Amino acid sequence: MTLNVCVVGVGAVGVELLRILRQRQFPIAKLAVLARSARPIQVDGTTYQVQAISPEAFEGQRIVLFAGTEGEKGAAVTYAKEAIRRGAICIDNGADFRLDPHVPLVVPEVNPEDLRHHQGLIANPNCSTLQMVVALGPVYRQFKICRIIVSTYQAASGAGSKATQDLMAETSAMVRNQPLPPPQALPQRLSFNVFPQIGPFEELGYTSEEWKMVKETQKILHDDRILITATAVRVPVIDAHSESIYFETQRPTTVEELKALWKKSPGVALVEEPAYPMPIEAAHRDEVFVGRVRPDPAVKNAFTCWVVSDNLRKGAALNAVQIAEQLIQG
Repeated sequence: MTLNVCVVGVGAVGVELLRILRQRQFPIAKLAVLARSARPIQVDGTTYQVQAISPEAFEGQRIVLFAGTEGEKGAAVTYAKEAIRRGAICIDNGADFRLDPHVPLVVPEVNPEDLRHHQGLIANPNCSTLQMVVALGPVYRQFKICRIIVSTYQAASGAGSKATQDLMAETSAMVRNQPLPPPQALPQRLSFNVFPQIGPFEELGYTSEEWKMVKETQKILHDDRILITATAVRVPVIDAHSESIYFETQRPTTVEELKALWKKSPGVALVEEPAYPMPIEAAHRDEVFVGRVRPDPAVKNAFTCWVVSDNLRKGAALNAVQIAEQLIQG
């Protein structure tokens, strides 16, 4: 069976969607690529003819993948209803519908059963949430988790291609001892620096990114009793987010049992000590890498781990394509 597939958006996530659809040989009858303006683009040597987006462009589409843009109202807000009305199933990488109670928020390795309840629209989680729940989902099912404290170390590409350009331009200026250009996409200089702000500040002084990790994790795991505290930090890395995750389980377990569980968990790659996963190794990879697993010496049934994953690949585009694959598999 082949399907008409549509990709909306040709930024960093949109390009990664096109790349993954090709790499995974998704069964496409006809591919449409939509953006604000018509133009040809090239991805890995393949030319795609981008069409200007319009309601009529969704006619006959079966799967529509909205690339989404963090921090802005995505195209799905304007066009998802039009696409659904024409018979499409929409998978949105943007933030607009993630917490809508009528829209499932899905990670195929964690809660694929939620796809049964979609009404034509399915949301992709935030990239930092996604890699955490891939790692902690099997732990939650086996041992229950009652507390999570997570600190993220997030790459520039998570803020879009302009943020990556900021980092590169600033770094180039620094090493040449030239004046630094003002950042175009980030609130602070990123080269040779870190700062604890991703998204605007909201309730209780937490940023929108930090609240996403709290609320999206609770929704995916169907448990709003999990106590979650997040600190989201931008670091001078191009691709792949890292996270230090502390968690407490309700049922007793050990480091050995956790490692055994992760070794057999889909989407997870356990990196045994003394090695540990790093962004430079996780970039352009599908897996969520888990390492530095250790018990808390002061708290019973408490553990800390280090989790790394490519934020554009698994954290956005790959997960959307995996949702589409799950849909056609039934």
